This record gives sequence, C-alpha cells and structure tokens, in this order.
Amino acid sequence: MIQRLPVTMALSALLTSATGLPVGRGRKPKDTSPPYYLLYTVPADVSGAPFSDLNEDAALVYQVTSVSGPDPSDPDSHGVADQAEWMADKARTALLGRDPATGLWLHPLAVPGARVIGRTLDTEPGATNDPSDAIMSYVQRFRLDLTST
Repeated sequence: MIQRLPVTMALSALLTSATGLPVGRGRKPKDTSPPYYLLYTVPADVSGAPFSDLNEDAALVYQVTSVSGPDPSDPDSHGVADQAEWMADKARTALLGRDPATGLWLHPLAVPGARVIGRTLDTEPGATNDPSDAIMSYVQRFRLDLTST
C-alpha cells in the first residue's frame, strides 16, 4: 500500500535540505519570514487501488509555491520576481535534477514502503503577485510516480 503522508514528509525534507530554505506544509513555516516554500498536496486521480493493493502504483501531485518577500532589515523592500524565479529554479533542480554522468537523481527521495519511479513537472503557472503587495509567489506542480516495494 502506498501511503501519502510518508511521501509528503519525504518531499518536504528533500526540498528543505536541497534548497536550504524553510518549507511549510500548507501554511507559512513557523517563526520565519520570506523567502520560503509552501508545499501542498493536490487531489490525486488514481486507477486501480494504489492505497490498498500492494501490487498497484500511484501518481501523486504536489504544488510547490515559492514565496518571495521583503528584506526584514529594509522597511522599503518588497518581494521581487528575480527572487521568486531563483527559488523556482532551486525547487526544479532539487526535484528534477539528475547527475549527467550516472543519470541518477541529484537528491534521492526515500519513501518507506514505496520506490519513486518517475518525477516530472506537471504544470508551471509561474509568478502570481499583486503589485500593491510586498510578497510575490511562483507556482509549480510536480508529479511523483511511485510503486510499492
């Protein structure tokens, strides 16, 4: 059986360690200011019975929102597109980057009871911002294909 929570926890840990930035699961990370990532689970479409059958696979989609914000030491600063795009690049590399010599993932995603057999960028709507707001965000959705071990 492929359980979603271990996948979510492993993905959050990978994003934190590979980027060096805090990750909040569905909400702002505690006691932190931007920049940070927000990780959301996206409803999964499944065929078969991946959540109950040991022989089935699952495809899970996660949204990673890069949140750029003002510099706390500069009251006149604000989030900028460059920082949001830099964060999106870091997230993309963390989740999809491969070693050109071996073809292996740069950052392994260890999930108890499952093996990740595919990682893809599902969609990338990009930057969303309000010019009157000090925060900018950049949205990416990643698909993870898993098989039971």
